[in-house]
Amino acid sequence: MNGKLVASLILLIALVAGGAIYYLQMYGYYDRVIPTPGQDVQLVARNSDVSEPIAYTDFQAIDANSSPIRYRACFTTDLSADTLAATYVERQGGEPRVAPGWFDCFDAKAIGAGIEAGTIRVFLSRKNIDYGVDRVVGISSDGHGWAWHELNDCGDKNYDGTPVGEECPSRPQPGSTGAGG
Repeated sequence: MNGKLVASLILLIALVAGGAIYYLQMYGYYDRVIPTPGQDVQLVARNSDVSEPIAYTDFQAIDANSSPIRYRACFTTDLSADTLAATYVERQGGEPRVAPGWFDCFDAKAIGAGIEAGTIRVFLSRKNIDYGVDRVVGISSDGHGWAWHELNDCGDKNYDGTPVGEECPSRPQPGSTGAGG
């Protein structure tokens, strides 16, 4: 009888811990981003290397303080990707990370497939929004758009332990707010 009680207790603790981990990963760390009309979607201009807002509607986003790469956003725009490419810095490829299931406007697999197929074009939104992390924006041919964070070359080097070298900015000191937010 004692063995069954211990086994049941272990099982109960495992279920509670598993439920807590699931909740924290899917809901606990994420917050909805409060929109800032006219400023939420920006692209880096070719001629100035400065982020400029573009026209958009239907903006919604989530973010988390636990990681600089948890940002995801969805929006629509009347601007075509071809028009944007003439003025703003375009990136080759892109790897959107999977969003929690409840944030259903951001389907990373479909966005990634669109990037591979060439129906979604990727633009630089903000360089070093956090140390080693860039915000990128994908725009589809039908005007849907998505934004997410990706590691840049300095971030890749920093997080895999490779010396970052002189081409990377100085790493912020602990307790500072980083390169931008």
